[in-house]
This record gives sequence, structure tokens and C-alpha cells, in this order.
Amino acid sequence: MMPSLSSWFFTTLLCFFDVAFAGDPFVFYDWTVSYISVSPLGLKQKVIGINGQFPGPILNVTTNWNVVVNVKNNLDEPLLMTWDGIQHRKNSWQDGVSGTNCPIPAGWNWTYEFQVKDQIGSFFYFPSLNFQRAAGGYGGVIINNREVIPVPFGLPDGDITIFLGDWYTKSHKELRKDVENGVDLGIPDGVLINGLGPYRYDDNLVPNGISYQIINVEPGKTYRLRVHNVGISTSLNFRIQNHNLLLVETEGSYTVQQNYTNMDIHVGQSYSFLVTMDQNPNTDYYIVASPRFVNSSWARATGVAILHYSNSQTPASGPLPSLSGEDDPAFSINQARSIRWNVSAGAARPNPQGSFKYGEITVTDVYVILNRPPELINGKWRTTLNGISYVPPSTPLTLAQQFKILGVYKLDFPNRLMNRPPKVDTSLINGTYRGFMEIIFQNNDTTVQTYHMDGYAFFVVGMDFGEWTENSRGTYNKWDGVARCTTQVFPGAWTAILVSLDSAGIWNLRAENLNSWYLGQEVYVQVVNPEKDDDENSLPDNAIYCGLLSSLQKDQSHKFQFSVGSSFCSNSRVMLFMLFLALLESLFGIWSVVLKVN
Repeated sequence: MMPSLSSWFFTTLLCFFDVAFAGDPFVFYDWTVSYISVSPLGLKQKVIGINGQFPGPILNVTTNWNVVVNVKNNLDEPLLMTWDGIQHRKNSWQDGVSGTNCPIPAGWNWTYEFQVKDQIGSFFYFPSLNFQRAAGGYGGVIINNREVIPVPFGLPDGDITIFLGDWYTKSHKELRKDVENGVDLGIPDGVLINGLGPYRYDDNLVPNGISYQIINVEPGKTYRLRVHNVGISTSLNFRIQNHNLLLVETEGSYTVQQNYTNMDIHVGQSYSFLVTMDQNPNTDYYIVASPRFVNSSWARATGVAILHYSNSQTPASGPLPSLSGEDDPAFSINQARSIRWNVSAGAARPNPQGSFKYGEITVTDVYVILNRPPELINGKWRTTLNGISYVPPSTPLTLAQQFKILGVYKLDFPNRLMNRPPKVDTSLINGTYRGFMEIIFQNNDTTVQTYHMDGYAFFVVGMDFGEWTENSRGTYNKWDGVARCTTQVFPGAWTAILVSLDSAGIWNLRAENLNSWYLGQEVYVQVVNPEKDDDENSLPDNAIYCGLLSSLQKDQSHKFQFSVGSSFCSNSRVMLFMLFLALLESLFGIWSVVLKVN
């Protein structure tokens, strides 16, 4: 969808202003989040769209740009948008999760303002509350290199974003009620590719009349495919019939370039592949996303799109491309281990990615975090990390910290499972500013779980089956383990990450599997800079107040408001900008009078 003329003009003025005053450019988006009616699997249902789009629009920006997104909530329940993988440096106020922001009430709007500081890569956004991601509301984020920083591969002929995800015809409200009642999500009704159902590759499995995705390409050209698993609980394998996938980037890190015939993409993960159109151009090819580690009854839940060469006259045919290692988790874990950081490539800065020698840094804190399947706690189904099921307080953690309200949370999250009954609590990790934390995720569930940390990229240094021990460190990759923000943990296995806590704030560490997250598998990491610069973590002027601070809330304005106290824009520049707008308004007013006179 093209931006409105006013939005384009406003953004152009912002960029002109920033160039004129030697600042980082701004880009402005104006979004209305609402229900729309679509039929991705042939059955009409309500999904969450943005400006009438499902999936939502793509944020296409460049390193260090300032992003301003005005979100109007036209749903019938509160809303928060979170920006998975975007490192809001020293600004967790913009994170869009329950621990950092009061929800945007139905009918209200809120303006997110953040800078994509020192970042590149492929990410996505989605609604973080009330199981809403199961209804859509997601879209892509592309952060391009600055022109002075070379990309470690040739410029592709096109850039294509692909969203994969399991999909249920039940509403998100019905699904969350099932989860609350201990009902397993079960087999998805389908897997969507870019919000569309499967191509009819099998008349017995796919009914007639379902719209499917067609990706148009030119023979001989090379395209960058940014592929995201935006689903709620299902690991998916992605492959293109007869075509190789050259992996080049994952969640903000350039990788060692390796060819794969298929790639397991777990919930919340993102990958960039270069795909060259080097096959017979007279026929179409299948693009497939199928569930992993499941039995044959899941066959109907297979996403299929079509890769269409421009001069093709023949539809895709034959069986879907086979999946090697279909029932073998060892295949998948070895594939995951094969993904390496490209230590010689620059990214957001000219120095090589490998200049940060993470393997030589002394670890200051160690957390072994154990998850369990849902269990009854105080008569309700809950999930836990180290025996604690997180419960969001009515007053977000950032507000409680800012106003020094006691009793909202405790800094007592255990670094290992304690010998005590599981409980529901608001317990945080007390992170050490500029410390180096080792986190080991131990998966005692029966399915693959993925874990994500907001505000940071972490180094995935090890994973294996069995129980992690101190001796497991001998298997760590301390040189080129990939830096990313979401990692998988296989059932009966562990994954170890290292993270440098260099960004002050309160940051969400959670299960990306939506059913696990919704029932309590999350924790926040508080990182306090003892020499805090007040500008780093200042309360936004447009903050929404709730819980114990509800009385501070002012009347809501539905108009876009530029926040003068924003973390990336000084008051002096805003004042100059406002004067500039006032001058323009005067000039346009004078011109209007002249036109009327003539």
C-alpha cells in the first residue's frame, strides 16, 4: 500500500530537515490496527490488519535512522506492538511488551519513537498482548546498510519478504481460552505463506478455491529472500523445489555463506537467503513450508506457494520436494550448529563482526533456565522458568522503576531451579551493567521451544541433547557462534548463549512459542547504569499511565504528536523543526490567499 501524500510529504520534510541540520534521518508511519475479514484457508474469519493489510506493511529503513510509528488501536481490546530484534539502545520504553508499556486502550493511539542504532538485517513486528499474534498484525522490518558500509555479497536483483506461520481458523480469543484451560493447540488448520493458504498441490488435502502466493522472478537473476516464522508454536522447514538457499544473514548478523537445500526455521526466527533462478525457466516451482518433528497426520498443515519464472507456461508438478532428516532431530541440531558468524564482514560499522572477541570476555553471571510443560499452579494452567511463572503487574516495571514504587517486582529470579513447589510471581533477573551473562536454556518439554531477548543480540555458543553440565562448556564455539536474538532449544536438550549487557533498561526474555509465553514463560532482565545519563532512560512525554499510576493519565489525543522529550531528538532540534513547519504553514497560507485573489 502506498503511503498517503501527506505522510510522504511529512516524511520528506523530516528527511530534508535532518539532512539540513546534519542529523540522522527520520521516517514516519501512521498505522491503524483493526480487524479485517479474509479467508486464508477458504473460511472467512477476522484477522488483525494494519491499514487494511494482512500481513502489515514493511518498515524499510537504514542503520541509525529514527523511526516514528503512530499506532491507532481500532481493536476491541488493548494493544501493544513489539519490534522483535530491534535493539532500542538504552530505550526499553519503546519495547512494546507488558513489562515496559501500558497497553494502548481500544480507540486510543500511541506513537513509538526509536532509533535503529548500529543495526542491520531482517526482523519483524507483531502485537504482544492477549494471544493477538495468532490473529495476524505482523509485518517485516528491513534495516539496510549505510552506503559507506559494504554488504558482503553482490547486490541482488530483488528483495522479497516471506512470512511463514501456522494458522488456526479459531479466533485468537478462542485459542487463548483453550490454552488457559489446558487444551493443547493441536494440529494447525494450515500453514500460511504471506497470509495466503496453500497452492492445490494435492486435491485430497487442499480444497479448491484457496488463494495462494505467487512469487514472480526473472530467469538468471538472484533474489534476496527474507524469511520469517511468524507463527505461534510450530517449527517449519522451508525449501524451494530444485533451488539452493545460500544463507547470508540471520536476525542482524551476516553469516558464513553456505548452501542449504532446506532450512528449519523455528518460531520467531528470521533468515536471509540468496536464491539464483538457474533452473528450467519454462516451468513453475513449489515453495514449501512444512511442520517439523510431527507425524503424518500433520500433512494437511503444509504451506505451498509458487515460484513463477516470467516466461513459464507450465505449472509446478510432481511431489513436493522431500525433506531430508524429516524425523531426525539430530539432523536439525547439526544444521543449527553449522550456521556461523561471518567474522570478516562488516555490518552496521566498518570494523569486522569478529572484532568483538566474545570468547575472550570473562563471564560475570550464569543462569541455567529450565522450562517445564504446562502444569496446574493454584488451580490454573501455567508454564514456568526455574519454577516461576511470570505474572505481569498492573503497573509496568519501567514505570514502577521510574517512580520508585516498591513491591511491584522483586529482583530475586533464581539462577537455577530451586527445590520448592512452582509458583506465580513477578521475579526479575538483576543484570550487571556491562556484565557478560551466560544463559543455558534446558528444555524439559516435549516440543522445540524458542527463546528471544528484547534489546539485544546474543551469541549462540552451544547446543546439544541431554542435560547441560559444567563440562559442556568444553563444546562451546568461542570464535564464530552466530549473534542473533532468537534461538531454538530442542526437546530433551540445551542451548547456551552469551550476552553483553551494555544497554540499560528492563528487557524481556521470553519463550516465542505463544502458548508457553502466554502461560508465564518469560522473565525480565533489569540492567541499571550506575552512572546513568538521565537522557538514556527518560520517561517519554507521551507515556500512557496505568495500574498504580492511572491517576496521572491525561486525556488522549488521537492526533500524531511529536515527542519533544524523545530519546533520539534534542529539544533544540525539535524547536527548530517546529519553527520550520510554522514558516511553511505561513507560506502556504499566503500562497492560498494569492490563489484565491487571482
